[in-house]
Amino acid sequence: MSARDFNRDVSAAKRAADHGPVIITDRGRAAYVLLAAPAYEQLIDKRSIVDWLQVDDDIEFEPARLTSVPRAADL
Repeated sequence: MSARDFNRDVSAAKRAADHGPVIITDRGRAAYVLLAAPAYEQLIDKRSIVDWLQVDDDIEFEPARLTSVPRAADL
């Protein structure tokens, strides 16, 4: 759907979004996607930042050794 058509008939875009994503184009190029709220909620993960930071997997991390150490600051 073009941006012009979208601006002319927002209700038609909303009805179309009930059946799937609506790609809104600007000068022939995809610019936006309109989704119904339930479809959007399926796409996002509603976990909190605390949940994201609680990792069950072991992560191996071995930082590279510094070859040069910066001088201490003279205060």
